[in-house]
Amino acid sequence: MTRPAVHQAASLLLGYPDTDWPVRLRTVRAALEQLPPGETALLLRFCSAVDGVAQLELAARYVATFDRSRRRALHLTYYTDGDTRRRGASLARLKGLFREHGWEQGDRELPDFLPAVLEFAARCPAPGLALLVEHRAALELLGHALEKFRSPYADVVRAVCRTLPGPGPADHAAAVRLARNGPPTETVGLAPFPPRGSRPTEGVRR
Repeated sequence: MTRPAVHQAASLLLGYPDTDWPVRLRTVRAALEQLPPGETALLLRFCSAVDGVAQLELAARYVATFDRSRRRALHLTYYTDGDTRRRGASLARLKGLFREHGWEQGDRELPDFLPAVLEFAARCPAPGLALLVEHRAALELLGHALEKFRSPYADVVRAVCRTLPGPGPADHAAAVRLARNGPPTETVGLAPFPPRGSRPTEGVRR
C-alpha cells in the first residue's frame, strides 16, 4: 500500500522549506522513485519543478503562496468553519483524535495544519484517511486555488486528493457546496472563505 508513503511525502513537501530543505527534497524524491510511478507522478513533478530553486527563494515563494491569501490556507478548518467558535471545537476534536491514536503533535502548529494531518494519516492510516476524506472539500478548494495561482504546490495537493476513495467534487462550485454543508450558525464571513484579518501564528515557519 503506497497511500501512507504518499501522505508522508506530501507532508514533508508541504512543510516550510527551511535550511534542511535540500536534504529533505532529496530524501523524499529518492523514496518516491522506489514506488509505483503512476501513484507518485504528481509528487515527482513537483520535485522536478522546485529542484535547483534556492532555499531562500523557495521560502519566499512559499510565504507568497500560503500566507498571503486565505484562499490558499494550509489550515483545513478555515474552509468549513471560518473564524467562529465552531472552529475552536473542531481543533480540539482533531487534537483529541491525535492523542486517541497515540500521536502527540508538537505545540508549534495547529492540529488542522495540512502537513500535520498528512503526517498523522501516514502514521495512523485508517483514522488518518477518514480525516482527509472528512476534509475533502478543503483539499479540493486548496487545490483549485493553487492551480489558479499557477503554483507547483497544486501537484502535491492533487496527489493527496487522488489517494482518497470515492468521487471528489466535479468542479470548484461543487467543492464550495461541499464545504458549506453544515455551515456555522455564526457567520464571520464565509464566502466561502473567511475574511482577511488576524490569523493564528504559523509557528512551524518562524
